[in-house]
Amino acid sequence: MRWLDEFVPGETFALGSHTFDADAIVAFARDFDPQPFHLDEDAGRASLFGGLAASGWHVACAWMKLWIAHQSRAMAERAARGGLQPIPGPSPGFDDMRWLRPVLAGDTVAYTTTILAARPSKSRPEWGIVDTTSEGRVADTVVFSFTGHIFMPTRPEGAA
Repeated sequence: MRWLDEFVPGETFALGSHTFDADAIVAFARDFDPQPFHLDEDAGRASLFGGLAASGWHVACAWMKLWIAHQSRAMAERAARGGLQPIPGPSPGFDDMRWLRPVLAGDTVAYTTTILAARPSKSRPEWGIVDTTSEGRVADTVVFSFTGHIFMPTRPEGAA
């Protein structure tokens, strides 16, 4: 990944996309969010969503899967160059998670994350906090967004 001082506000990462097919929507909903409009096409059409709709948590989980894959690639690339590897810490939370439009069966959501700020932690000098904004879009329409926070290590003395 990166040391705290390597994050540039305004930088955007394209994380990839995920297509929500009907079988996956139903399987996720059956296990985690069993509401009729997530489980049955007819119930979805009769709802305010107008079709079989993915659970908002399914949409969020797809972002997380792509974010972890992005982090893993970045860490592997850095490891290949050698030297000390910065390892991300936990997230202290998120704000303003929004599902702005239903994600329906067949929709493909493209996800991005943009760096808002990177600042030292006041209580933990070996860590800083990176603030991000993340979005999921179907074509040009934002369907999902949130502001995230993650602990990232500060660069130890002598580390490249």
